[in-house]
Amino acid sequence: MTEKISISAFFPCYNDGGTIASMVLSALVTLRQVSDDYEVIVVDDHGADYAPLILDELERCHPGEVRVIRHEENRGYGGALRSGFAAATKEWVFYTDGDAQYNPLEIKDLVAALRDDVDVINGFKIDRSDPVIRKVIGRIYHYTVKWLFGFHLRDVDCDFRLIRRSIFDHITLESNHGTICLEMVKKMQDCGFRFAEVPVHHYHRAYGRSQFFNFPRLWRTARDLTTLWWKLVVRKEHLRGRSEVAR
Repeated sequence: MTEKISISAFFPCYNDGGTIASMVLSALVTLRQVSDDYEVIVVDDHGADYAPLILDELERCHPGEVRVIRHEENRGYGGALRSGFAAATKEWVFYTDGDAQYNPLEIKDLVAALRDDVDVINGFKIDRSDPVIRKVIGRIYHYTVKWLFGFHLRDVDCDFRLIRRSIFDHITLESNHGTICLEMVKKMQDCGFRFAEVPVHHYHRAYGRSQFFNFPRLWRTARDLTTLWWKLVVRKEHLRGRSEVAR
């Protein structure tokens, strides 16, 4: 695919005041190179830091390019992603987190991998730039969910993706927490959408704290994983719904 594409790029933002400006500006620089029709959306998920002030200024300085979706209460990571996908208006949707552990300049690498027979460009981490304990937990999590859900991707937990927006006419996301990525990839995979994979860099978190690596959240993730596995693997509710529509 050589022509420029129409693309919405969005970032969920929760206490990312120290990084969100650089993410948005880097995205704008990159999008201008690969598209004549683009937008940047930030979903402000009602954090407690100064991110709203930064977002107000970004929106003021880049009218028509930057748009902020403001949650009146925290909806969780899944809720922020669902808002971003719903707000996107272009043919392709890119998203990554607002904490600067991925580089928006690498959007170009995703776009370069586009073909007519590809629906999702999924990044995979070249190397995980996290403390050792997080790397260990991350690997355990990766292999566990890959086995439980039958994933074919090498890095289902890499939140650096470019997706055809029309996919969301066929799948509905429900998760409010971090398991939304598993739900999304599983539903896309089971519905026959086609993936390509591109290596991307992963960077040390320079601002804020991870919302995933603490024991209460790990416990909740385990609970949510069990529920998701029951719905998508055992009951296959998402596929049953498609067959009912087909009839």
